[in-house]
Amino acid sequence: MAHSHDSTALDLPLPARRHQTLGLVLVRRLAAHGLHDARATMLALDAAGSDFRKLLVLTRALVVDLARTSRRRILLAPCCAAGMTRDEGLLIALIGGAGLDVHGVLTDDAPCPAAMTTAHALGNELERLATRNNWRR
Repeated sequence: MAHSHDSTALDLPLPARRHQTLGLVLVRRLAAHGLHDARATMLALDAAGSDFRKLLVLTRALVVDLARTSRRRILLAPCCAAGMTRDEGLLIALIGGAGLDVHGVLTDDAPCPAAMTTAHALGNELERLATRNNWRR
């Protein structure tokens, strides 16, 4: 079912912070190319070093949780796109710690907030990596 907010336009700029952009690209790659995408693995390895598995598992879990629980299609841009769709903006907000209101808009009020919990865990891991890698400025 198409909604008025189903737009493939890149309405929003990419996130300003490197760790948020990393999270977005990982989600895009895994959603588009499968949960075992080699380039996503290399991105995680480059960013997290020996801790790459945790970053990859959390990102995979978020993609799976959203796919299983969302009541609508979540529109993602290609991994190299220079902007974000509205849905990706909501996803970045959710990863950043947003609550049930954002989860409800993103998933069309899915009854299970498992994706929100996974998104918050991924956000915490991305923040930890940003601090460790001195990406905060």
